[in-house]
Amino acid sequence: MKTAIFPGSFDPFTIGHMDVLVSALKLFDKVIIAVGNNAQKRGYFSVEQRIEIIKMAVGKMERVEITSYSGLTVEFCKKMGVKFIIRGLRTTTDFELETVISQANARISPEILTIFIPAGNDSSFISSTVVRDVIENGGDASPFLPEGVDLNSII
Repeated sequence: MKTAIFPGSFDPFTIGHMDVLVSALKLFDKVIIAVGNNAQKRGYFSVEQRIEIIKMAVGKMERVEITSYSGLTVEFCKKMGVKFIIRGLRTTTDFELETVISQANARISPEILTIFIPAGNDSSFISSTVVRDVIENGGDASPFLPEGVDLNSII
């Protein structure tokens, strides 16, 4: 069974993330969505809230697992016995940043391969930062969130 880890802060999980997840499920038997827990960063949503948002987004999708982790992603991959990391790309800026991270990961753990999956045209402009800005300013973030996500039940 080919399994991949889809790591990120997912603060919050957007339709862009969902787009990448759906594409990843075409390549892998199972995808583990791994919510990063960085003690030095305070997210808008708590890790627990982010996991709840993702659960709402994926609903009863099969072959998807949701968890959290802290530390290096490659160390989490080793712990889980996974050899693939999924990273979504929206822009060339994302590509440049993610390439540097994947090269560092490859140096640390050459047996783990990073797979880049571009977001679709309809969601490539959506970032968690934009969604948080809409929420913080009292706007309706639902156009940027996957179907089934109700932030009112989280906030």
